[in-house]
Amino acid sequence: MSAGWFAAALTAAAMVADWWAVARSRAEVERWAKPAAMIGLLAVATLGGAGDTASGRWLLLALALGLVGDVLLLRDSPSRFAGGLMAFLLGHLAFVASFVLAGLDHPTWGWAGVAVVAGSLAVGRRILPGATADGGPGLAVAVATYMLVIGAMAVTGWATGSLLVGLGVSLFVVSDTVLAMGRFVQPHRWSHPVTMVTYHGAQVLIVWGLLGLLAS
Repeated sequence: MSAGWFAAALTAAAMVADWWAVARSRAEVERWAKPAAMIGLLAVATLGGAGDTASGRWLLLALALGLVGDVLLLRDSPSRFAGGLMAFLLGHLAFVASFVLAGLDHPTWGWAGVAVVAGSLAVGRRILPGATADGGPGLAVAVATYMLVIGAMAVTGWATGSLLVGLGVSLFVVSDTVLAMGRFVQPHRWSHPVTMVTYHGAQVLIVWGLLGLLAS
């Protein structure tokens, strides 16, 4: 088995372990499985040649910032949530840079991203009022800024013309919408597992699709 496939297998195992830990409320397993999944995905991207291009290096930065955000969100507190929000916001900006450098050769595909964002806003119309009630206007502004940035990521991701990247950014929007709904509107037992499954699926599809673009 090549190093890349071995890293991919370990990454998949860490992701499944994290999903199980989240579903079973096993924090002691989540503490190592959650960061291990992103470390593994960083290794997969690196072994896949991401470091050889400017677009790929921005991808690696985005994944690293996702890892930071994951670690911060392992514990629930206002300060750690704010730090995680900032890490993921910067990560989404890094994804945008990566997509732009890879080439937005299919701008009309960007409308699929617009549709995904519009659907998310319709479903999550109570998120900003909930964020205001939870943390005041400052938190609401931060969440609104985050929503704007992930919207840009969705549009630019689809505009690359890669179906895998487009599906990945769409899953990212779904993941963040479920997370925000669970935190600011109505918590559900299934919110956290769905957030993590869609989040990991998003990261995998983006890495897979972007590495394919860069290799072509």
